[in-house]
Amino acid sequence: METIKKEEVLFYITKETIQYEAMQKIGRYLTDEELDVAKKGLEWGLMTDIDTVYNAILFEMIKENKNYDKD
Repeated sequence: METIKKEEVLFYITKETIQYEAMQKIGRYLTDEELDVAKKGLEWGLMTDIDTVYNAILFEMIKENKNYDKD
């Protein structure tokens, strides 16, 4: 099993990702001002309910480990 380094990023969203999503959903790229709003929205959205995300991740790991133990 590979050990994850403490400073290793597990998930990140780039401006390129946001711009791709904007083009897919609204048919254009975002301005710098809109990117600032998007960044604030992402931070708020991810931090507002991060406990739910962590709980879901940990629940799935526990469930998977129990399934492995049965084999």
